[in-house]
Amino acid sequence: MTTPVYNPPAHVKDGSERTSDEKALEAGHLESQPPHLAGLPPDPDVDLTAEEKAEVDRKLLWKLDLTLIPWLCILYLLAFLDRTNIGNAKIDHLQADLHHMSTGKYNAALSIFFVSYAVFEPLTNIALKRFRPSIFIPLIMVIWGLCMTFMGFVTNWSGLMAARWFLGLAEAGLFPGINYYLSCWYKRSEFGIRAAIFFSAAAVSGSFGGLLAAAIVKMDGLGGRPGWAWIFILEGIVTVLFGIASVWFVHDFPDLATFLSEQDRARVVRRLKMDQQSSAEHEEFKMKYVWMAIKDYKMWLGMIIYMGCDMPLYAFSLFLPSIISELGYSNVKAQLLSVPPYAAAAILTVVIGYVADRTKRRGLCNIGVSLIGIVGFSMLLGSQKVGVKYAAVFLGALGIYPCIANTITWVSNNAEGSYKRGVVLGFVIGWGNLNGIVSSNIFQKAPKYVSGHATILGYMIVFLLGGSIVLDLLLVRENKKRRDGRRDHWVEGLSAKELEALGDMRPDFIYTL
Repeated sequence: MTTPVYNPPAHVKDGSERTSDEKALEAGHLESQPPHLAGLPPDPDVDLTAEEKAEVDRKLLWKLDLTLIPWLCILYLLAFLDRTNIGNAKIDHLQADLHHMSTGKYNAALSIFFVSYAVFEPLTNIALKRFRPSIFIPLIMVIWGLCMTFMGFVTNWSGLMAARWFLGLAEAGLFPGINYYLSCWYKRSEFGIRAAIFFSAAAVSGSFGGLLAAAIVKMDGLGGRPGWAWIFILEGIVTVLFGIASVWFVHDFPDLATFLSEQDRARVVRRLKMDQQSSAEHEEFKMKYVWMAIKDYKMWLGMIIYMGCDMPLYAFSLFLPSIISELGYSNVKAQLLSVPPYAAAAILTVVIGYVADRTKRRGLCNIGVSLIGIVGFSMLLGSQKVGVKYAAVFLGALGIYPCIANTITWVSNNAEGSYKRGVVLGFVIGWGNLNGIVSSNIFQKAPKYVSGHATILGYMIVFLLGGSIVLDLLLVRENKKRRDGRRDHWVEGLSAKELEALGDMRPDFIYTL
């Protein structure tokens, strides 16, 4: 029996919209279905009108949002709080209490986190896919919560280094894992705003962390522990408790999620397949997915862009309390003054996520937002006036945080195939976080911090801005070739199953700009 061959149309639309083939399939007018629609479950709403289908879809999306997003935001808030609270501990005499730890040793303690964090990140999405999210995520949370708690009992630099190493190892699975996990639930045009809301928890944690640290350090001396130790102990215990609760609040992938009815599971799988995504269903892991990711130029450019915003992110988060305290404020007031820039960044992160989803121009959003950050760090580099530097801190935060979520969404949108997307996100995020080693060692000489601000500025101009411009131009060119039919020869003679396995290399897959 001859295997049917699928010939893609020469002219295709944006992947976030239904193509004419898909509409025809729904109407029952298409004999040969497009490859990404292979195995499409029966439509539970086949008898409904278009208006009724839209209402069902709206209610389903709202149900997903309320069930998934709030809890995941809390988890990432805790993760970011636990990895950056050492910056709050520093200005509460951490270095002096640990045998007058030198600046070099303190920076090494910051760096060691990013080594284990980055090394294990490319592997974690494979583990998340092979093991259920409802098991994997609670497990790593309990482990890093314990690491955080024990950090409050260290008495020397070696103990701090060990705790930070294991903290990075345990946290490695959360950020890439959750971004990959969310991409398995939402269409490409819906993912950006959700990823932005999720990542805004990082900015909120900066605000919350400053307020919390200002209150916790007042426990100084309680139980014979200094105030900075109680920051680690209390925040670690909270993380452990939320990790245990996550067994019930973190759900599995769409085809196995118990909070959905059988009909709703079918609806989620159908809407993702209509969006040219196959991530909603289980597939067997093969090494070919790793090689597909490694051979994809978009992954390497994504790594360049992401390092351009991730290194500045960690430098900003780890040293903001110190930067503000160098403006002449007391330790507590410095903690409190770190709150407003983070709050502003959280708001803009969500706004950019919404705008990028609606315009489908994630590259232009990256370019515009990065320019704000470039202006901010130029001001920090060029002025020593207190008012100017504090205003520059705002611009710096506004120019960094929205680009993190937007870049991850951009990369995810353009990597099709369940395991391939997981590997791509692991490499992109892992490489970005490896640059946290740079973040930990560039702020040396207070109060000007010339090397720190100049390095951040260079990263944002060359990698974030420059990389975004290059990737945007390349995707525009590639989309034009696909729409003109100049890639159709790639699939001549292939069966529908073989064509589906190509993922985003299918000629009818249109990249998100």
